[in-house]
Amino acid sequence: MYTALRLQRKLKQRLRSGETEIVVVAPEPYMTYQPFLPEAAAGSISPRHVVVPLRRVLPHCTIVIGEARTIDHTKRTATVTTLASGEDGTGALEIAYDEIVLAPGSVSRTLPVPGLADHGVGFKTVEEAIGLRNHVIEQMDIASATRDPAVRDAALTFVFVGGGYAGVEALAELEDMARYTSRYYHNIKADDLKWILVEATGRILPEVGESLGRYAVRELRGRNIDVRLDTRLDSCEDRVAVLSDGSRFPTRTLVWTAGVKPAPLLAATGLPLDERGRLVCTAELTVEGVEHAWSAGDAAAVPDLTAAETGRTTAPNAQHAVRQAKVLADNVVAALDGAPLTEYRHSYAGSVASLGLHKGVAHIYGRRLKGYPAWLIHRMYHLSRVPTFNRKARVLAEWTLAAFFKREIVSLGSLEHPRAEFELAAGRRPRPGGDDCQ
Repeated sequence: MYTALRLQRKLKQRLRSGETEIVVVAPEPYMTYQPFLPEAAAGSISPRHVVVPLRRVLPHCTIVIGEARTIDHTKRTATVTTLASGEDGTGALEIAYDEIVLAPGSVSRTLPVPGLADHGVGFKTVEEAIGLRNHVIEQMDIASATRDPAVRDAALTFVFVGGGYAGVEALAELEDMARYTSRYYHNIKADDLKWILVEATGRILPEVGESLGRYAVRELRGRNIDVRLDTRLDSCEDRVAVLSDGSRFPTRTLVWTAGVKPAPLLAATGLPLDERGRLVCTAELTVEGVEHAWSAGDAAAVPDLTAAETGRTTAPNAQHAVRQAKVLADNVVAALDGAPLTEYRHSYAGSVASLGLHKGVAHIYGRRLKGYPAWLIHRMYHLSRVPTFNRKARVLAEWTLAAFFKREIVSLGSLEHPRAEFELAAGRRPRPGGDDCQ
């Protein structure tokens, strides 16, 4: 989306004259600003303000909502299945192109842990974030109503696997939200909730540095969060999380954020991939050894020209992806005009992470900050990066209003099954809810 935004501006006259066409193929009609997912899960931001509608911000592009199944670069065609593919019987859509930008990003990297596919939930989409928020509040409702101590204990135990940005920020924000919510239950205290963070390495938040990572562990443990380092999830069958240190935790909530892997689409392109499954790219963001193919973001292995040692590639994070998109778009325009291409090089600016409301860590231009100043910088940074003035204004307005009003603590889990009430009224037994987190 960032690449298309810039191309749209740079090629404005050619788009108007019909000389050029930009086609954007995406599985959803919006782009999710993932750094805001933890705050959406905690209720600090409305879900609709975490996403950017493509048709609104890309009015001069052709938007195709569908999934690219294969790329035949020798013929320069992409085979795309759309929502209509199964309805009209015409099959997949074949789109011809002159230049292709592959930026499908990454997907959750799962492991063959027994029970994970049945009981785990990820944290990469707005649907997962809001579903998890509803689920946490529903578990508190179950714990409040049950007379079975085992059910209550499992309902109030929340296990997060993965100590990176997604896992730590999601756990910290949800713990904050649940702690606040507990004051409205007559028989649940904040200390009754059990939060467990499982990390296979010896540190969390490696992006912010070792000292701030240690601070983050102390901060979380100070809030009664059980941080297990050098520990793996061995099994989660029968709703029991079994850890490599021998611990067993009956739980109805298991959140998996233990890393990502490149989108499966890349394997169907026939383009050169590295050992991790990413497209091998040049510093100009072209696919190495291939003409008319470009890539950026998590899907691309881009040489890090600012690194001291050779052979390193840029980290798969939003900081690089957004800046790569700008260079990529400029290089596409340069290639169309026969001009020289620009190499991507970006010095590390720093990292920020939220640890809940008014708490955070930040490593900015060599300076280490923690607590409220780091949290404020975290918000300012992401507010500056979320695309479009419309989204910036709406998010800022919500943050401002939240300073004067209490949190919303309502679970809207019924939204996931909107026909249940009508089926009951029609005399049909509603289908089981099938909560992904259970």
